[in-house]
Amino acid sequence: MERSRARFAVISMAVIPAMVGGLTGCAGPEFTYVRHDDGQTYFKVPAAWRKVDQEALDRATTGQDPESATARLRRRLVWSVAYDANVTPSADHLLGYGTGDEPFVFARVDKLLPDQRDAISLNGMRDAIIPVTKALREEYAQLPGYPLTDFELLADEVLAPGDGLRGVHVRFNYTVGGAGTQTFDLTSYLAGDGDQISTLLIRCSAGCYRRRAAEFDGIAQSFKVKRLTG
Repeated sequence: MERSRARFAVISMAVIPAMVGGLTGCAGPEFTYVRHDDGQTYFKVPAAWRKVDQEALDRATTGQDPESATARLRRRLVWSVAYDANVTPSADHLLGYGTGDEPFVFARVDKLLPDQRDAISLNGMRDAIIPVTKALREEYAQLPGYPLTDFELLADEVLAPGDGLRGVHVRFNYTVGGAGTQTFDLTSYLAGDGDQISTLLIRCSAGCYRRRAAEFDGIAQSFKVKRLTG
């Protein structure tokens, strides 16, 4: 249990609560289409990929007992979902442990509180799931048993897709203790009203990512956030 929590200490819970819900639909044999309850954040994954058990995902990414008051409150505020290409989907595969070289996708929508809206930045979006900026990497590296080393930045771009959105797309490598070098591809958008952050993270081993880059680019490009209307 302690080892599992140490693995996921990397998940940044400073990145705030979010709106509720989740609805997944299949619109054909090739892809599963996944969307947040408000219908404004959505993406697709190959239909063969399996959804990760929600309670296990919540436990792994927060380190909290699902029955605790904090966890119950978070479930009302934070939406997250994960899909795993492994035949046995597991939240442990988020960082690459025991995957059999199969990819994993994690998405989260966070509702920002007023003080968090004032403080959010492009760097905050880069660090939404796993430390990317130098300052946060150095901070996390001081944690006992921290499993991520040998950071390599592969790509970093600022996004302005319209509708008032701003965001970042970052690709990077980490050596994960016990899992080798993993490539992470993160896209994060801040809504035009500053109220909500939507983030998508794709992970596979470095070799896997190189072989399947076009497939993963398709998933990343399918990740859209639309303006709320009405």
